[in-house]
Amino acid sequence: MSAVAATPRDPAVPETIDAHQHFWRYRPDEYPWMSEAQTVLRRDHLPADLAPLMLAAGVTGTVAVQARRTVRETEWLLELAAAEPTVLGVVGWFDFSSPQLEHDLERLASDPRLVGARELIHDMPDLDYAVSPEHLRGVKAVQRAGLAYDLLLRPEHLRPATALVDLLPEQRFVIDHLAKPRVADGAFEPWASDLRAIASRDNVACKLSGLVTEADWGGWQAGDLVPYLEVALEAFGAERTMLGSDWPVCTCAADYATTMELARRAAAGLSTTERTAVLAGTARRFYRLA
Repeated sequence: MSAVAATPRDPAVPETIDAHQHFWRYRPDEYPWMSEAQTVLRRDHLPADLAPLMLAAGVTGTVAVQARRTVRETEWLLELAAAEPTVLGVVGWFDFSSPQLEHDLERLASDPRLVGARELIHDMPDLDYAVSPEHLRGVKAVQRAGLAYDLLLRPEHLRPATALVDLLPEQRFVIDHLAKPRVADGAFEPWASDLRAIASRDNVACKLSGLVTEADWGGWQAGDLVPYLEVALEAFGAERTMLGSDWPVCTCAADYATTMELARRAAAGLSTTERTAVLAGTARRFYRLA
């Protein structure tokens, strides 16, 4: 058990939940998405590695998100969460094409630590994959299991994702990384308009995460990110916005403390109630964290 897990949370420290981070035991053949530019990621990243970073950054709990398209990884993340109390929930992966889908969801959703599911929409060759029959079938199964669903998108996927949300108005959706706006290019439209459109659906939340790796890794400035964070906060409001580091992926461009501080600063001008929601309340409510 890590030092963070062994230490009771100081009630004087505001609860802060990192709603998006990853763990893995690195095997080259299992993580083909790690490019030559991401050598910093090509090693094990485990709770013992994250624990001191959380402590230093004042983060009190996390949500671990899948990084491989295997059910076995979902099972492994749940095992980690059972041993590490600071891991409050897991967003796993399920094979939407498998005849075992309902069985796997029922089996693993019996663990209260499983709080969500995710498919890699932004990697699919079909731009409209979000509303494809296979994907719709899968998200409906996720809904029946009582889980949230993470939307991993790029700007061009926002409109199909909005159509998906309209088909399933009772399902809880969470947009990862603000749908990855092209910060390095300074591009705003149609991303901003499409993000505002999907934000008008009350069953959708958004993570203030993943922006440092959408910027110029070696030359970004905080001011490059602020306009995008402001658009998201304005569109979703504090009650549907949460923090996320995207650790260790964020370390391609910034360390953990810097990444979390950037997201915190975006909420600095909010009321106390609103800041509490962004720091932890939204993640607890949308993911139904214990």
